[in-house]
Amino acid sequence: MSLVFSATILDAVRGPYTLAIAVALAAALPQTGAAQELVVDIAPSHVANTFSPMRALGAAVDRLGQGVAEKALTEPMLSEILSSGWQTITYRQNTELHAEAWHWNPEGKWSDPAGRGYFTGNATPTGELRHSWGYALPHRGFSRAGRGPGNNYSRLTDGEPGSYWKSNPYLTRTFTGDDDSLHPQWVIVDLGSVQPVNAVRIAWAEPYAKVYRVQFWTAGEQNPRQATAGLWQTFPAGAVNDGRGGAVTLRLTSFQVPARYIRVLMTASSNTCDTHGPADRRNCVGYAIDELYAGAQSRDGEFQDLVKHASGAGQTTTQCSSVDPWHEPGDINDKAGEQVGLDFFFTSGITRGLPAMIPVSMFYSTPEDAAAEIAYVEKRKYPISYVELGEEPDGQRAMPEDIAALYIQFATAIHKVDPHLKLGGPVFEGVNEDIKVWPDADGKVSWMGRFVDYLKSHGRLSDLAFMSFEHYPFPRCNSKWEDLYREPQLIAHIMDVWRDDGLPANVPLMMTEGNLSSGSGGTFVDIMGGLWLADYTGAFLTAGGTATYFFHYIPGRLSAGCPGENAGATFGFFAMDPGYKIKGRLSQYFASRLITREWVQPVDREHRLFRVSGGVRDAAGNVLVTAYAVLRPDGQWSLLLVNKDRDRARDVRIAFRDADAKTDSGFSGPLKVVTFGAAQYQWHAAGADSYADPDGPPATSALTANAQTSYTLPKASITVIQGKINAVAARP
Repeated sequence: MSLVFSATILDAVRGPYTLAIAVALAAALPQTGAAQELVVDIAPSHVANTFSPMRALGAAVDRLGQGVAEKALTEPMLSEILSSGWQTITYRQNTELHAEAWHWNPEGKWSDPAGRGYFTGNATPTGELRHSWGYALPHRGFSRAGRGPGNNYSRLTDGEPGSYWKSNPYLTRTFTGDDDSLHPQWVIVDLGSVQPVNAVRIAWAEPYAKVYRVQFWTAGEQNPRQATAGLWQTFPAGAVNDGRGGAVTLRLTSFQVPARYIRVLMTASSNTCDTHGPADRRNCVGYAIDELYAGAQSRDGEFQDLVKHASGAGQTTTQCSSVDPWHEPGDINDKAGEQVGLDFFFTSGITRGLPAMIPVSMFYSTPEDAAAEIAYVEKRKYPISYVELGEEPDGQRAMPEDIAALYIQFATAIHKVDPHLKLGGPVFEGVNEDIKVWPDADGKVSWMGRFVDYLKSHGRLSDLAFMSFEHYPFPRCNSKWEDLYREPQLIAHIMDVWRDDGLPANVPLMMTEGNLSSGSGGTFVDIMGGLWLADYTGAFLTAGGTATYFFHYIPGRLSAGCPGENAGATFGFFAMDPGYKIKGRLSQYFASRLITREWVQPVDREHRLFRVSGGVRDAAGNVLVTAYAVLRPDGQWSLLLVNKDRDRARDVRIAFRDADAKTDSGFSGPLKVVTFGAAQYQWHAAGADSYADPDGPPATSALTANAQTSYTLPKASITVIQGKINAVAARP
């Protein structure tokens, strides 16, 4: 007989009815056809992964809006968040995404006696670090008008005399030990559309480039971020080998070249000092440009500039290879939210007292500041699991050799404080395919491959104790139900890519921030969000992942969602009102509890994960039912089953097969079954007032099973089945 765990039956089980009545009700319901067999490969030699839930199943705390930390990291909200069951915590370093310096400690020392320059936080605890902020960089070369309050415009096209972009001094020979030509710095101007170009004007600041190339992107409108779509072609007269600074107008060609993207690539510096003086050697290395112009020059010398110069919105967009982290106290950006203070983070209870993964700012910081941060945390005796260096370098357009050079410098500084700390990165943005960059001299385009190559060539691959990445597999507003079918392959594929790029097999893979997409939409709050989370978690661990961190642990207010959708949207697993009170629990909250409280035991003990084959497919070959089996330390076998068929229930039988011992087994005796699906949760779209009704909880029942029992998985559902198995037959 097939036992159908529908809402009706399970409500009866929770009431004054017996399981026998539930079975009778099941028999009266429409059946779903022949049960498909799922086979759990339990041969000890075939264990797919081993993990401790307290170390492997975590969540992320990111930059928060003003006042949110005081509401979220205190009672009663704190207990609600912790009830989701996620264990260890990773602290996300969001100021990197805004090209800001992070003052993890508002108290510290400036490199310039005038109270500005390069900031190092105070390594000695004094008061409590409850809040911290980012600082905009005055020598920035990125145009990011949509990034919120702060000085987010580029100095390359701001039209302001005296302001300038400057590259990161830590990428010069003085700090890397490499020839500067191995870390070329660059700036790119985006004209907005293909335009006729034959000239540029560069107003150099100090230090200027002595050797540089002016180039155009051959792929027209195709963004250079699509690194293999085109090439950077040097203009016929775009090679300069004896640059002398000042304002220079270069006639690049006798004819006009149609181009949208223009790049200035710099390989040798004058090493003259910038406006901050010669007292600090960091002021006297790298490259600096006051203003950048591009356009057409007529035969009589008249220059037609195609660049829009403005301080803020409306300026022509620019990108750059790096930014000097020099700044001043007035550059504080305390209106864009806060990074939770380290003391508040560790003492609030959000970490459960477990060792936490903490970040150091790298691309817009200094090794000295990173070392001071680690010293501070260790003096407070806060437990650290891992240290993550930087944040999303691919999103910063950073080159792998540059990030690897910084990684080595920061690792050296941190390990002087504590040589035993486990460091990792590079913390990629969520991608589904290999990250490609413009080819090096050998034609190699893999970002990760070149990062690993650099560490190897410098004898420092051992400093990479783990590789971290983010996972946002689907577009925010264009996700569709069928995307669920692809998730197990997507996460397994991208992890294979990192290995194929040269990441050693003994370096753990950690997904330190992820969800359906990098911007929330209706799929987060619908039942699809819960199904995705369960399927992703099982697939990640099956593919060999070491730790995964749910994003976002701290709930936020419900928004109207994607245009035209009106379905509501939020990161996190609660719907909040304006007063930061919970209006309802969302699908990912219930999925979290099934994963962390039912599928596994919330203990720091080994769970063994085994692969499950077989399953249910649709006419197109999509796998509709996925399953993930663990042998828990309490001796229970626990299966996490996801039915991604949103239209119908699916019958399955479960077999346990040991190819080594040549035995087949099955569930035997009492089982616990917990189901959460469309019958327990229905989302109703009403913009920012959207809601779920019913809104859980999962349905729980007990039954007695044998090897022949089949199980009906309700449509659009997650089911956990726990129990013991017995050998039922020996195979020849």
